[in-house]
Amino acid sequence: MPPELTALIDKPLLLALVLGVGAAIGITVERTVEGWKRTERRARWRARNGRQDWRAGRGKITPLAPTPKSIDPIATAAEQLRIVMTADFAARPLLNQGERRLLSVLDKALEDDSPRWRAMGQVSLGEILGSANEAAFLAVNSKRVDLLIVDADCRPLHAIEMQGKGHHLSDNTAARDAVKREALRRAGIGYVEVVSGDTPAEVRAMIRKLVERARAGQA
Repeated sequence: MPPELTALIDKPLLLALVLGVGAAIGITVERTVEGWKRTERRARWRARNGRQDWRAGRGKITPLAPTPKSIDPIATAAEQLRIVMTADFAARPLLNQGERRLLSVLDKALEDDSPRWRAMGQVSLGEILGSANEAAFLAVNSKRVDLLIVDADCRPLHAIEMQGKGHHLSDNTAARDAVKREALRRAGIGYVEVVSGDTPAEVRAMIRKLVERARAGQA
């Protein structure tokens, strides 16, 4: 055993002091890193909420005053690059097998019934929703929908969620879906669930109803 460690063991008060200082340093570093992450999330929210809302009558959301920079973004990016350069990456499919099949059916149905609509996969809610309520925006920012139907101007119309067997067996999963559904509803975006047992004919019938409803609303 190193003599330095033996000396500390012989002096329990000194050992306790060293351990306490080490723990305090660890907590400080952890809180600092979390503060950096929180600042970055808020900066993204503030930047995004300066966008023009395309929906009629909503106008422009007034951006909040910028938060003073507590970290150097260049240094952060440099550190991220250093970490990435030491890691291995592998490409993986954007959609799983069930989602790919559903997307194929949606593409064909939209081509037949509404050629100006398009379906996109794994869309982040932070890209299609905005809110002046920072906490509400951060609650949905990183959540995604399996598929999203947009119009010719890429405005979101309907979120399509693929639900496999046992999807809602977890209370946490059901709660996450409820958060997404409510946020989309408040933004005027439809929310449709397709279960694994639905046939292509049933999916096409669902798309036809959505298209007919949209046309009736424009009449």
